Amino acid sequence: MELKTPLYDAHVKLGGRIVPFAGYLLPVQYEGVIAEHMAVREKAGLFDVSHMGEITFKGKGALASLNHLLTNDYTNMPVGKVRYGVMCYEDGGTVDDLLVYKFGDEDYYVVVNASNRHKDFEHMKKNILPDTEIEDISDSVAQVALQGPEARNIMLKLMKEEDIPEKYYTAKRDVDIAGMNCLISYTGYTGEAGYEIYTANENAEKLWDTLLEAGKEFGLIPCGLGARDTLRLEASMPLYGHEMDETISPLETGLNFGVKMNKEEFIGKKGLEERGEPKICRVGLQIVDKGVLREHQDVYVGDEKIGHTSSGTFSPLLKTSIAMALIDKKYSALDTIVEVDVRGRRLKAKVVEMPFYSRKK
Repeated sequence: MELKTPLYDAHVKLGGRIVPFAGYLLPVQYEGVIAEHMAVREKAGLFDVSHMGEITFKGKGALASLNHLLTNDYTNMPVGKVRYGVMCYEDGGTVDDLLVYKFGDEDYYVVVNASNRHKDFEHMKKNILPDTEIEDISDSVAQVALQGPEARNIMLKLMKEEDIPEKYYTAKRDVDIAGMNCLISYTGYTGEAGYEIYTANENAEKLWDTLLEAGKEFGLIPCGLGARDTLRLEASMPLYGHEMDETISPLETGLNFGVKMNKEEFIGKKGLEERGEPKICRVGLQIVDKGVLREHQDVYVGDEKIGHTSSGTFSPLLKTSIAMALIDKKYSALDTIVEVDVRGRRLKAKVVEMPFYSRKK
């Protein structure tokens, strides 16, 4: 049976269309995916991401445990910094990708994908090093994501400027928003500037309403899972179960920046070395023919099957169909023409640069 986030009643009240996702009942849309998508690109959108998992790492061994469990290196990470990482199995396949927050030399906060929360925690428990205490606090934490170019202006209405994280991938905790204790990070999954805000479950509805009210004059609207997916795809952000899984290594899906092979050891390092130079890679595809690319569609060059799409959609911003695909590396050059099997029809697409959209451009 699916769980409800602490914001379930708020979604129903606002007319959100509720669907099951990652074991939770969540809104897929309110006004519609395109309207919500464009609100985030042009103004601001608010998402309920309370289904995500939160795990704390504490104690003298916390840093050593994180460096053992994860592919990235957290050794010289400053307090208040957020750093991406991947957790691998011994053979180099992916357990999950996640974010690590540092709040002290013995105090870390790890955010994992909702669908992997229990699996991740079991893997961590089994493999942590001595002097490390870990706790899954997910059930007591609500999380909302305020995303879009107006996000900072909305935050400034509710809090002191010095309490807002200034740099991308930094965070502050014990911040007051309308009398609620919050953790705020300058992070997101949309390709836009924005914040992810964590608070206790009992504050969730008040925080949601407070943000929506403060954002009215800036065009803020509530958004669902549909827009979250189209936004992350335009920004070429990978999703577990699509661009990576237990068979796909982080190096095969282009996450090299988060894998420090020069680190002395981590679970999966030997497996990655034994796999050798990746033979597949993640590429961006843009439709040439008419049609819409979706996930898990076979990709061909002539009669040769060279891989499959991992995520696909119609891009509301670019007004064309785009996809990410895992394909044979030798066909990954930009402008290579491939064919995608869309319901039995071979549609032409070309390999294009990722991300499809970047606010910096």
